[in-house]
This record gives sequence, C-alpha cells and structure tokens, in this order.
Amino acid sequence: MRKTNDKSLKEAIEQMLNVYKIKRRYDETGVVAAWPELVGKSVANRTKELFIRDKKLFLRIESSVIKHELMLMRSQIIDKINAEAKGVLVEEIVFL
Repeated sequence: MRKTNDKSLKEAIEQMLNVYKIKRRYDETGVVAAWPELVGKSVANRTKELFIRDKKLFLRIESSVIKHELMLMRSQIIDKINAEAKGVLVEEIVFL
C-alpha cells in the first residue's frame, strides 16, 4: 500500500531527470533509439546521421528519393517525435 506522498519509480526518475536537466538529452537519445520504429527500418537503414540540437532534428539520408519523401512528411515526423516525447522536442527538420 502506497502512502499519499510516495512516488512510483517512473515518477521519481522523471523528477530526477528534470532536476538535473538531463531529461531533454534523455529524450533526444530516445528519438535516436526509436528512429527505426518512427520511420520504418528501410528508411532507418539509409539514415547515415541523426541528432537533435536546439529543437532541430538533423538528418543525413543517403537516398535522394527517401530524403524527398521525408521532406514531404516533415510535419508528421515532428508530430510523432513530440507525441513520443510528450512535449516539444523537435520544431524543425534539417537535411544535411
């Protein structure tokens, strides 16, 4: 039985991440790890570089066809990432 001031382990970890200001970094790492699930394995396999800086997702894609498809799907990808992160993690996608 939990007391009213008891926290779940998940809540405690989230609070600790926020306190130490590493939640954003943790979320960014989560996006990189979840990239194949977000865009599919075939796209993920052609992604040569992927990182987030200043709410911008930077991508280097080796296939011009896939790069073009991703450009058209920009807003859906941003929405998926932010939904997964439960906050605004990415506002823009930049292709390298």
